[in-house]
Amino acid sequence: KAYIEQRVVEVGKYIIASKATVRETAKKFGIATVHKDLTERLTKIDPILAKKARSVLDVNKMERHIRGGMATRKKYTGK
Repeated sequence: KAYIEQRVVEVGKYIIASKATVRETAKKFGIATVHKDLTERLTKIDPILAKKARSVLDVNKMERHIRGGMATRKKYTGK
């Protein structure tokens, strides 16, 4: 249990520092529960850190359609 709490805090700090997406963070840490860690577990462990991490998640959510469009463009044009 303690190792999960430590991981959750590390993931939260990483997201805030790097402005990484959930997928990028999951790949870096090798876990599939990043979103749950940030939205549920971190809220109970450190509410202030959770609020900061949530703001990064919200920005990423607003920008995801742009990243998706860029990925599609790259796929078909090679640029």
